[in-house]
Amino acid sequence: MAIIETEAALHEAHRDNHTHRDVNGGWLRPAVFGAMDGLVSNLALMTGVAGGTASQHTVVLSGLAGLAAGAFSMAAGEYTSVASQRELVEAELDVERRELKKHPQDEEAELAALYEARGVEPSLAREVARQLSRDPEQALEIHAREELGIDPGDLPSPMVAAVSSFGSFALGALLPVLPFLLGAGALWPAVLLALAGLFLCGAVVAKVTARTWWFSGLRQLALGGAAAGVTYALGSLFGTAVG
Repeated sequence: MAIIETEAALHEAHRDNHTHRDVNGGWLRPAVFGAMDGLVSNLALMTGVAGGTASQHTVVLSGLAGLAAGAFSMAAGEYTSVASQRELVEAELDVERRELKKHPQDEEAELAALYEARGVEPSLAREVARQLSRDPEQALEIHAREELGIDPGDLPSPMVAAVSSFGSFALGALLPVLPFLLGAGALWPAVLLALAGLFLCGAVVAKVTARTWWFSGLRQLALGGAAAGVTYALGSLFGTAVG
C-alpha cells in the first residue's frame, strides 16, 4: 500500500511540475509586439518632433495622432496577416481531408512510414497507423501534425490577434503622452515614464520566456532609449535645416 501511495504521489508531482505554457495562442505575440511598438514608436515620434523645436501642443498632437494611427494600423495588419495564414492552413487541411477520403489506404501507409522513419518497428507502425486511421477526424489531426506541423483545433484567431494588438499598442503609445495630458510642461517626464514602461514590459515578457527579468527589461530599455535618442538627434538636425 505504501508503495502504491508513493507512486501515486510521484505521478501527481510529475503532473503538477510538467505543465507547459501556451506557445501557440494568437494573443501573446501581437500583444507583446504591440506594447513594445507603441512605446518605442510613439516615444521616438514625440522626441523627434520635440527635437525639431516644435511647440508642446504639436508634440502632444503628434503623440495622440501616432497612438490612433498606429493602433488601427497594427490591428488591421495583424487581422489580415493572421486571417491569411489561417486561410492557407485551412486550404491545406482541405487537401489532406480529400486525400484521406479518396485514398485512405495510401494515407494509412504514409502514416505508418512516418512512424517507421522515427524508429518504430514496421509491424507496430502499421498497427498504430491502422488504429489511428479508423476515425477520419482523428486521422486528419494526426496527418496535419505529422506532415504540416499544425494542430487543426488550435489555429490562431484573427480577431484575438487584432484586438490584442490594438489594445496593447494603444496602451504602450499612451505612456509618452500621459504626462502632457496630466499637465507636464517638459519632455523629460514623458521620456522617463516611457523608459520605465519599456523596462517593465521587458521584465513582464521574461515571465513567459527563459530570460531573466532584469536582462529582458534592460534590453528593451536600451533599444527604446536608443531609438528615442536617434530620432531626437534627427529631429534637431532636420529642424535646424528646415528652419
